[in-house]
Amino acid sequence: MFRLSFKPIALPAHTLALTLAAGLAAHGAAQAQAQPAVIYDMGGKFDKSFNQAGYEGAERWKKETGKSYIEFEVSNPAQREQAQRRMAQRGADPIVGIGFSQGSSMEKVAKDFPKLKFAVIDAVVKMPNVQSILFKEQEGSFLVGMMAAMASKTGKVGFVGGMDIPLIRRFQCGFEQGAKYANPKVETLANMTGTTPTAWNDPARGAELAKSQFAAGVDVVFAAAGGTGIGVYQAAKDNKKLAIGVDSNQNHVQPGTMLTSMVKRVDVAVYTAFKGVTPGITSLGLKEGGVDIALDEHNAKLVTAEMKKRVDAARADIISGKIKVIDYMANNACK
Repeated sequence: MFRLSFKPIALPAHTLALTLAAGLAAHGAAQAQAQPAVIYDMGGKFDKSFNQAGYEGAERWKKETGKSYIEFEVSNPAQREQAQRRMAQRGADPIVGIGFSQGSSMEKVAKDFPKLKFAVIDAVVKMPNVQSILFKEQEGSFLVGMMAAMASKTGKVGFVGGMDIPLIRRFQCGFEQGAKYANPKVETLANMTGTTPTAWNDPARGAELAKSQFAAGVDVVFAAAGGTGIGVYQAAKDNKKLAIGVDSNQNHVQPGTMLTSMVKRVDVAVYTAFKGVTPGITSLGLKEGGVDIALDEHNAKLVTAEMKKRVDAARADIISGKIKVIDYMANNACK
């Protein structure tokens, strides 16, 4: 694996571009042409959540094929297009962008490099050489909402989101629907961490929000906040409450207090894209194995047989269409 890295904050845009270009040139254009590339968004590839799931997919591809790939971690918004463009100039194919924020820049770059293939996760780019990979987060969130309501002893459950965007509202909307489905009398409290990308990597703020919800009676909290969630999980452990992870299986982060995780298979998306891009929109839900709950040795004592039975039944009903989970981004409403 060839890893690109540079520190962008103190450098002007043209210097950043030259630095990235130099890194690729040093590696050799001929080798890069045979390599796929992945660009992680802000928060880093070891955020224990969204980006890390993508990294694990790339590593799986590397292990199975014995080939290497190029990667880059965005820490400045201007780097998204720069990284995509420089990788394209060196012939990396396909180029996978993780996160909705990479959509607008990918549209520009994909247009300029029509012979290369691109894939973007959580955004729609309508170009003939781009695959847009979306997830039905509301479906997986519905299931963990059910589990939260069934595990709660106070009848109050909470949600901590990262950046306040429609995508995260989709998580919240599904969670609230699932909680109400399991217990019509349940109360839900929700907070968003912020309105800028820093909201994805603020564990201290996540802990503060969780503690305020616990003080209001919440005893199970779901965090859909990237690295910020680490603070939520720590606060749950410290206050002897339960937490629910997101994107990756985070049950191991605080074993014994993690009720479950809403797994979003970004790893599968990256792995599949590396094997071959299929232009158009791909939507992954429960039926496609794109989202689900995580059950393992770390939460086995927390998940009762009744809980699992009801969740399994709901999963089947969602897949069959008997239960219709409202998509906040399609309806701009959550009832």
